[in-house]
Amino acid sequence: MSEAPSKLRLDKWLWQARFFKTRSLAAKVVGGGLRVNGLSVAKPAFSVGPGDVLTFAQGKEVRVIRILALGERRGPAPEAQALYADLDPPKARVPDPSLPVAEAGGRPTKRDRRIMDRQRDRLE
Repeated sequence: MSEAPSKLRLDKWLWQARFFKTRSLAAKVVGGGLRVNGLSVAKPAFSVGPGDVLTFAQGKEVRVIRILALGERRGPAPEAQALYADLDPPKARVPDPSLPVAEAGGRPTKRDRRIMDRQRDRLE
């Protein structure tokens, strides 16, 4: 048996830790701009290890992660969450009070749908 490696490709680690659904998506994020210990990295093959701090965009959020361990496989979510510590946990989303809220068990009316569409278009 071989012992666990001390370094792993950045895109592979992001994929194993379940930040991205595929390695190619992880590689795109790395190519688009990601920081490891404050240094900008543009290559998915950059090696990372335990103790490194990653800063990257995931959706509309900016994530700050410290690598605790390297994974051997892409396992279930609890196993993946043990690979890192979230240094800046995501904030709870506060619902916008100006948007109409559909009541339980019912669909929004046509008027409500138009209001929601207009609000969404303004936000984008």
